[in-house]
Amino acid sequence: MITGATGVLGGEFARLCLRRGENVYLTARSPQKLSALRGELVKDFPSADIRIFACDLCDEAARGRLYADASGLSFRRLINVAGADIQKPFALYDEQKLVFQIRSTLEGALSMCLFCMQHPAEKLQIINVSSLCGEYVMPYFAVYAAAKGALTSFSRALAEECRGSHISVTAVLPGAVYTRPDVVEYIKRQGAWGRLAAKTPQYVATKSLKASDRGRRRVIPGLANKLAYLLSRMLPRGLMIKLNASMRKNTSKDAF
Repeated sequence: MITGATGVLGGEFARLCLRRGENVYLTARSPQKLSALRGELVKDFPSADIRIFACDLCDEAARGRLYADASGLSFRRLINVAGADIQKPFALYDEQKLVFQIRSTLEGALSMCLFCMQHPAEKLQIINVSSLCGEYVMPYFAVYAAAKGALTSFSRALAEECRGSHISVTAVLPGAVYTRPDVVEYIKRQGAWGRLAAKTPQYVATKSLKASDRGRRRVIPGLANKLAYLLSRMLPRGLMIKLNASMRKNTSKDAF
């Protein structure tokens, strides 16, 4: 089961799983994009069982329809990729945008975890794609960072609850990933450091699957991102907040 499958990273996860000989159940909001993705994947993996179901994970009723469709299946892997990386001052949100970001990034992921845990194969590996942003206090990216921080916390807690069972949980904390054109442009504006720290979707997906296979509870893809995280733990918290604010004060993303 892969959420956010029509995104660049979700699609990469799908291809890697199919190359491993796994069948996939893909979900995303757009039925048109899902159908197009399935068409591409069927050409490359004609013998695989590739199922799709369009679902807005923000909507409890829509999730119910998804679960009804998938209830006869058992899952050996769940990869939660879906989310919304809206970035702007909190005062510029409206209620609809706020609810959308929280539900798509956090509520939907937790709900999918619960469903797959209720319909597991003999072994279930859960991968929750969080973000390195969730480890920091991020002015002007506050809602996203808070939601991802909560997702990481939940993932690590659930991993402990599942210790010794047939279920493993891995939180993936990538930095910037080359996905949508606006994200690629943002990485370019970061200069040399941005290019050094940013990773390709294939890199992140490959590292995530390997970490999950090894039973890792948390993984930060990329040496530069690991070093940045370690450095952030050594700096005064107030200084880090100011640095994060200055880096994002003049940047806005509202692609959803």
